[in-house]
Amino acid sequence: MRLSIRIIFLFLFLIGPQAFSQYTDLINTNRPGLSQGAFSVGRDVYQLELGFGYGKEKHNLLETKTTGMFAEYALRVGLITEELEFNLTGSFLNHDIEYYNLGYSHELSNFKSNTLGVKYLIYDPYIKRVLEGPNLYSWRKNNRFQLEDLIPAISFYAGANFDTADNPFIYEDKFTVSPKLMIITQNNWIGGWVFVTNLIADRMTTEFPSYEYILTLTRTMRTGTSVFIENHGIFSDFYADQILRFGVAQLINPNLHIDASLQVNFKDTPTKTYGRIGLAYRLDRHSEDDYIEEKKSLFGAGNKLKKERKRKNKQQRMQRQVEESSF
Repeated sequence: MRLSIRIIFLFLFLIGPQAFSQYTDLINTNRPGLSQGAFSVGRDVYQLELGFGYGKEKHNLLETKTTGMFAEYALRVGLITEELEFNLTGSFLNHDIEYYNLGYSHELSNFKSNTLGVKYLIYDPYIKRVLEGPNLYSWRKNNRFQLEDLIPAISFYAGANFDTADNPFIYEDKFTVSPKLMIITQNNWIGGWVFVTNLIADRMTTEFPSYEYILTLTRTMRTGTSVFIENHGIFSDFYADQILRFGVAQLINPNLHIDASLQVNFKDTPTKTYGRIGLAYRLDRHSEDDYIEEKKSLFGAGNKLKKERKRKNKQQRMQRQVEESSF
């Protein structure tokens, strides 16, 4: 499995970067799933995302029952350029663990994660379509799935985990700082469908590094309601799991979103069932869009687009000359 993950990482790195970012009039949030989208919140946008969860766990081998509560947060800020985002994410857990065969229980509380990171959009296939405009001769071509829709926007994320000492949810017994790297892809499909993939390498410098993937499929309706389903795979010698999340979100206004979801897994060491609710709010100070042309990529797509523009400009000049000479 780790070999497959490494192959996918290598494939995505070889696709080659182009850069463009897009500010949206409606809030761009990662909730209610746990994956990150490829696009930033936009320059001069400050966004807070909060979530709360409650559920039960049962471990058949340890013979424990756990009542769990958690709070999760994300602070996202777009600065300097449209494609750049800085974020701080984390979660706080409280577990009340009952050893039902031994007749006693105890409580654990601490941060499971606090991560400071930066995300940069390195490739956006949608800018080419924006520059070229719609096909004026074919409504069908503009409103059906095409092979080029399989090409995703790609971002790279790099962050640092700050783990406290004597944390019962972390295997390290001292304060540690460790890296977190992520490749993010996003496909925006016709009909309000969005597919996001996260490939994650986490805490690589510690004794138990973790390799993960998150696949999120979202469908947004014209009413501002969206539904999602998400698969989260975790591979580590310390903890491994397959988690399924699904739920619904509602856009209240352009800057506010609320959501509710359910999370379950597929193992009994332990079984986990959690309900989650949350919201996202942005302070929008975005005043002017950045129009950024495609940059040169490994495959020269940026150069091809520039040549195409020059060719069209030349044709327009020749047409004007013909029209002027006819008078």
